[in-house]
This record gives sequence, structure tokens and C-alpha cells, in this order.
Amino acid sequence: MNEFAKALTVSSSGLRAQATRLRHLSENISNADTPGYRRKTISFETALAAGRGVAQVTAGPVRLDQTELEKIHDPAHPLSDASGHYRGSNVDLLIELADAREAQRSYEANLKMFEQTRKMSTGLLELLRR
Repeated sequence: MNEFAKALTVSSSGLRAQATRLRHLSENISNADTPGYRRKTISFETALAAGRGVAQVTAGPVRLDQTELEKIHDPAHPLSDASGHYRGSNVDLLIELADAREAQRSYEANLKMFEQTRKMSTGLLELLRR
């Protein structure tokens, strides 16, 4: 496998990992007001591409954030207990938006790397044709 293909493999794995992260972040944001919802987190892992000799990044398993759920007082809510409280979610929108911005920038950086590698390989092919 040539070096251009290796670079494309690495950047495409980064694109997939960040896309997975963005999907979970959007699920967290959309469920911020869902009672009992626990924030989803993922970690990144390194995986060796079979037969390619290239380390790739992959999204690890989804984990649920075990921080305490928000306790909300609303006696009229159908999920309220005898004291008038129910459990909200543990999603902090500020953290989710900051994580989404970071994931977006990482995605854009991987996309830029992919585009640059493609341009370099196209340029090399043009030079070899002369």
C-alpha cells in the first residue's frame, strides 16, 4: 500500500470516528429534557488495519454517564414520586455544544487532510504522465 493510500485510510477513519461522536452528541442534545435520560459518551481507540500496517482511530463503546440525574420538583408531572420530584437528565447543554464544536473542528481537520492527500496524489500522477 502506498503512502497516499495510508494517509487516506487514516483520515477517513478519523472522519468516521468524529461522525459517530457527533451523532451521539446530537442524541444527547435532543434528549436533554427527557426524564431519566443519561448522557452518552464515547472514547476513541486505536486499531491496526488488517494487512495495511496503518493505525486507525475507531469509536469505542458507548458509555452512559453515571453522574447523578437532576432532581426536579413538579408535583403535576406524571413521573413525580410522593414528594413531587422526578429525575430529569444529566445532559449539560453547554458541555454538549462545546464537545460538538470540538468534534466539528476535528472532522474538518480530517477532511482537509483527506483533500490535501488527494490533491498531492493527483499532482504526482500529473508529473508522472509528463
